[in-house]
Amino acid sequence: MALHPPLSPASFLIFILVTLDVAVANPKNFIFYQPDEMRAESIGSYQNNFTKTPNFDAFAKSGTRFDQAHTSHTVCSQSRVAFVTGWPTHVAGHRSLWSLLHSTEPNLFKYFKSSGYQVHWWGKNDMMAVDSWNSSVTTAKEMNGMNNGPNNFTLDDPRYYSMLTEPTQGTFNQTQDYNNVFEAINFLKSFDPSQDEPFFLFLPLLNPHPPYSCPEPFYSMIDPDTIPPLRATDPLDVKNNHPDYHALIRQYRNLTSLDEAFWKKLHSVYLGSIAFSDFLFGELMSALDDSGLADDTVVTVFSDHGDYAGDYGLVEKWPSGLEDVLTRVPLIIRAPGGVADNVHNEQVQLFDIVPTMLEFAGIEPEHVHFGVSLTDNIMNGVAGDPSRAVFAEGGYGTNEPRDFEGDSSNGGIPAVDTDYYPKVLQEQEQPLSVCRSIMVRTLDYKLVLRTDVTKEEHDGELYNLQDDPRETNNLYYSQDLDVQAVKGSLKDKIFYWLFQTSDVTRWDEDDRNGDNFPWPPRDQEL
Repeated sequence: MALHPPLSPASFLIFILVTLDVAVANPKNFIFYQPDEMRAESIGSYQNNFTKTPNFDAFAKSGTRFDQAHTSHTVCSQSRVAFVTGWPTHVAGHRSLWSLLHSTEPNLFKYFKSSGYQVHWWGKNDMMAVDSWNSSVTTAKEMNGMNNGPNNFTLDDPRYYSMLTEPTQGTFNQTQDYNNVFEAINFLKSFDPSQDEPFFLFLPLLNPHPPYSCPEPFYSMIDPDTIPPLRATDPLDVKNNHPDYHALIRQYRNLTSLDEAFWKKLHSVYLGSIAFSDFLFGELMSALDDSGLADDTVVTVFSDHGDYAGDYGLVEKWPSGLEDVLTRVPLIIRAPGGVADNVHNEQVQLFDIVPTMLEFAGIEPEHVHFGVSLTDNIMNGVAGDPSRAVFAEGGYGTNEPRDFEGDSSNGGIPAVDTDYYPKVLQEQEQPLSVCRSIMVRTLDYKLVLRTDVTKEEHDGELYNLQDDPRETNNLYYSQDLDVQAVKGSLKDKIFYWLFQTSDVTRWDEDDRNGDNFPWPPRDQEL
């Protein structure tokens, strides 16, 4: 191998300047396509052969699919704050639906806007407080359109609170998600790379978030009879298997009498809603290809969290729920020059997208975060760390009642005929069922702890993921010495993780002996 002499200082400076000039002259563009409440296992490329997601699957073939990506929280606002800051929930206390990001806090979009990108946002919020918009985005809006069909069940029907409705009325091009995606498509059609600033497009869409509905033909696209058995509910004589909120959700929503056929129908509509989102993603990718910008654009598909969708006889999500159907989300990234058909089997955190996107753009972070850059995995196919554990949090503390849905500070309990009445009522009447929770997950085991100021330990969970990947056999209360040893080692991981991520220092340093010290100044009086 030939050895090259080192560059002289002058030559090195010229090399750096040329490199920087190329980076500035050919900036990458970015697109985040983010369906709401879409779990990884419901996409075809994640080893699912009964769903219909040809566009997501083709996209995975063209880039890197992260098989074990886990969100930091299983509720909308809390998850979104985490994945744009690189902060677990406990770091800055963004624990409730109403604790959003403020202008004094860092976020990924703010970095891009301050670096000369035009940042456009079409879809729901659940992330930014009003004072953050100006520093974080160029434009942000949510288009109008239809979302769900009517609920034709009567209030006394056990299906009423299942959140399964009729198909969305009208045609698919009258829906809100369609209108948001086509705003992005129109932007791509009009974008001129020779004149316009590079872009970051964010599409935080609605589907497949419940109510379980979508337009035809997607609503009826999946045959319920093709769906394998769902995760079962616990038999009535089994105690301490799943946490108390499982039975309470079924009780408050009056779901206990619904059979497997009904749950498969509901699940099929959930998958149909994902198929609709897949269709819209295909339209977006076609527009990107037609624009000639695909080779200069990093595209990322991911979701904020998952959904029960009938598994365990449950619907929607639960704030202290940390099952894989809620934490494990799709994460697929395609970057120009990256490895195609690349599958990353090691665990990653969803907030790893923060350092990853900053590195792709050549932007230096200016805040402490806990994400790990995935660029080497994406560009070079380098494997991840098989020993890496991932963590997630959830729930509320009874010492902070305003965090609970249904508190008078955030609107109180909704009307009895609304979808969220049972959920909110349960939170208010059974607060321990939504107490604080924390999860550590390795490739082999998962441990979930729950606690409240009124009860030190509440409904823990421990699963052997190699033997029980569907999390149906809770080992937490086992007296087996080997199981107890595993539980102890996982508790240690949680302790050290909380220790290491408990806080962050400000990036800027203060002058300890500046012009304002001493105070008052010696030559002045207050």
